[in-house]
Amino acid sequence: DILPSVRARGVLVPLLVRPNGTPESFEIVAGRRRYFAAKSLADERGEGEPLPCAIMEDGDDADALEASLIENIARLDPDEVSQWETFSRLIKEGRNIADIAATFGITELQVKRILALGELLPKIREAYRREEIDAETVRYLTMASKAQQKDWLALHADPQQYAPRGYQLKQWLFGGQSISTKVALFATEDYPGLIVSDLFGEDSYFADADLFWLKQNEAIAAKRDAYIEAGWSEVTVLEPGQYFHSWDHEKTPKKKGGNVVITVSHRGEVECHEGWLSRKEARRARDQSEGSEQEEIAAKPSRPELSGPMQNYVDLHRHAAVRAAMLDHPGTALRLMVAHAIAGSGLWQVRCEPQRTANETIAASLAACKAEAAFAEKRRAALAL
Repeated sequence: DILPSVRARGVLVPLLVRPNGTPESFEIVAGRRRYFAAKSLADERGEGEPLPCAIMEDGDDADALEASLIENIARLDPDEVSQWETFSRLIKEGRNIADIAATFGITELQVKRILALGELLPKIREAYRREEIDAETVRYLTMASKAQQKDWLALHADPQQYAPRGYQLKQWLFGGQSISTKVALFATEDYPGLIVSDLFGEDSYFADADLFWLKQNEAIAAKRDAYIEAGWSEVTVLEPGQYFHSWDHEKTPKKKGGNVVITVSHRGEVECHEGWLSRKEARRARDQSEGSEQEEIAAKPSRPELSGPMQNYVDLHRHAAVRAAMLDHPGTALRLMVAHAIAGSGLWQVRCEPQRTANETIAASLAACKAEAAFAEKRRAALAL
């Protein structure tokens, strides 16, 4: 009966568990319905997420703990967008993630997921508040660049178009679509490969993705060098697909040691976040500033040991050496390949067989098939490992 709520919002109230024999084994004291609802949802989607749990100690009263957790959860706003507004205000007031989690009786991971809503465009947040978008879709949208969010929002607002959701949205965001010429940092005249235009000539794409990334990485390295020449103390280029979480950083000007973070999406889009420090670094900088107010000597920003092109040179030669070494160790190479497949690496794609049926009769026949039942049993056994 709580499955619809868990499907829409996830498990909000932590389960109560206690040790059961070994340090890594626990039994559920309170929250079995939440556990089985989440398990059913994981079986539907083929993947599950960790559940929030509160570990009881000897002498704890289960009823009192459960009542305390429910009371803390009741203090939260009913929808996640309102929770984001509350948490964001607390962050600006100087509270950290651990403080917020302790105040409301939830895990730090839950707080981080709520704060991630700040990565969304306001229109997407409002649509989520109105329950026009489900939680799984919103989770993937928090991983998207602003340009991707705008593209998705245009599809969502057009009744004649289909906006991908859930797992389909994940494929749409990270499945390796054609790369538009609009995202190139370099002049398209310098691209030696073929550029393909659509039938109306409004959009064009790079036909050779590898050649595009070669030119784009050169342009990113040049942009990084330009920032360093301009006096920025540190410029970090994140790996493609890695995200910059503004809620975990503080806005800091260049003259006070602010850094630049460059993010690159799987579609080739580049975003430069200027003037940021992680909250830990910003706190350390404030402490140092308060302790050295009498010393007026400002330290000159340190330069990195390697320039952008030299770092690119070292990375590529190191990659070539490791790849050549793998030729003599096929067992290790096989384990690396399996690890990429399981972990969902950007270098390896696994797509589920959709098993579409033409009508309800075929669907019913497939559901009663002995082979499907045997496969489902093995699958459940594997998921239980």
